[in-house]
Amino acid sequence: MKSLQDYTTVVRPDSNGTFVAYLPAISGCHAWGATPDEAKAELSNVFEMICEEYTEAGKPLPPDVELVIENAS
Repeated sequence: MKSLQDYTTVVRPDSNGTFVAYLPAISGCHAWGATPDEAKAELSNVFEMICEEYTEAGKPLPPDVELVIENAS
């Protein structure tokens, strides 16, 4: 079974002064927190719930995605 560490995690400030952490590879796998660490801790809980859903449905978790960051010039 894959773990959270097998996926690219993005953490960024949100428009309401909090932080959002998410896995681009897994739709719906996102969480918010007052700090980046809180958002990542909440993301861990969400990831575990999604893993259970995939397991119950007999589906494998999707593969990770590669992010490409471009400089806006």
